[in-house]
Amino acid sequence: MFPPTRIVCLTEETVETLYLLGEQDRIVGISGYVVRPPQARREKPRVSAFTSANIDKILALQPDLVLTFSDLQADIVTDLIRRGVDVHAFNQRSVAGILDMIRMLGAMVDASKRARQLVEGLETRLAEVRSSSARLQKRPRVFFEEWDDPLISGIGWVAVQAWA
Repeated sequence: MFPPTRIVCLTEETVETLYLLGEQDRIVGISGYVVRPPQARREKPRVSAFTSANIDKILALQPDLVLTFSDLQADIVTDLIRRGVDVHAFNQRSVAGILDMIRMLGAMVDASKRARQLVEGLETRLAEVRSSSARLQKRPRVFFEEWDDPLISGIGWVAVQAWA
């Protein structure tokens, strides 16, 4: 069905993006890790962690589309596809990839114009940050921890070249 009307989001970024696009009513299920926007946790049933999901709960929601991220969710994707569910796996690994994900998700829900406006706003803000940080006399060092067990830090999309 196009555009999909019943979407399950198994990662946070697609939930936040759909809310930013004003398309939150399409979301029928979310990951338990979703924290933004706060109302998503109040409004939507939780159907997954990051690498595990309650497949029966997802199926009961009768989704037109399930959105996932990365090869870490490959087993979930396989299970859903074998049960006849349409799945799209994003795999953004850079700031440019994140902006492309927003554009693609906007197109998937027939909200391309709003997605383009969102991306343009983000690109403007990124340019402002680059400009103001270029004027700093001393560049701060930052430790970015993606996950605590196992410790994951310094992944590609956080790298210095992503902001250069």
